[in-house]
Amino acid sequence: MKKASSESILFFIKPVALLTLTFSITIFIIFLSFPSSSPKSKTLGSLKSKSMSSRSFILWLHGLGDSGPANEPIKSIFTSSQFNNTQWSFPTAPSQPVSCNYGSVMPSWFDIHEIPITANSPVDESSLLKAVQNVHSMIDKKVASGIDPKNVFICGFSQGGALTLASVLLYPKTLGGGAIFSGWVPFNSSSIIERITPEAKRTPMLWSHGMADGTALFEAGQAGPPFLQHVGMNCEFKAYPGLAHSLNNQEFQHLESWIKSRLQSSS
Repeated sequence: MKKASSESILFFIKPVALLTLTFSITIFIIFLSFPSSSPKSKTLGSLKSKSMSSRSFILWLHGLGDSGPANEPIKSIFTSSQFNNTQWSFPTAPSQPVSCNYGSVMPSWFDIHEIPITANSPVDESSLLKAVQNVHSMIDKKVASGIDPKNVFICGFSQGGALTLASVLLYPKTLGGGAIFSGWVPFNSSSIIERITPEAKRTPMLWSHGMADGTALFEAGQAGPPFLQHVGMNCEFKAYPGLAHSLNNQEFQHLESWIKSRLQSSS
């Protein structure tokens, strides 16, 4: 009886472990692997170029069961002076029951019905749209503070990547860009597609996915660019051979250059 109980617990936590532990460990390793500059040189560089960089906002949305603070080391990877005036936000999803984890309560942007996630997995559009409203509220506050919408970038991993896609598509203005890592298309109704404005369709998209991903299958990622093309949007898709459900240095390096190339100059 005791043995059966232990096996049940292990089986229960397996989906969460796939979605969170791998990513958290990856972030830690990536953070250690990037060279760090001395505090003195970093301070001098900041003073010299802060006035030359544009105000921008990067919102990072974590995966299922993770937290915002656990992802904050990501901002330390962006060492270019063009990010000296960048405001970062790493919010934590609200805790709520998740179907794929048997109703267990954990940080989750919206409900997920099954793991692994395929191109044809069932979706929960109601909870997704509530999450989109929260993301839009964060963006609106930054725009109201004076940040150009075209200097606003939404990025997300896994469930956060899926939310990034929906948030960009349903935001009424053109943003600087949306970057999806190991995500998927979290809706399938035509009513959502009909809400995409011409301005939103001009937002650049970056989609990165590991080819060895066993949690959000590579096929789920591959379905993204054709979908975006269908609705009239451009998308850069990058596949990473051998990469499982996690992130690597190459993805972050490319993300930094991708955002840099799209930052608007200060007026």
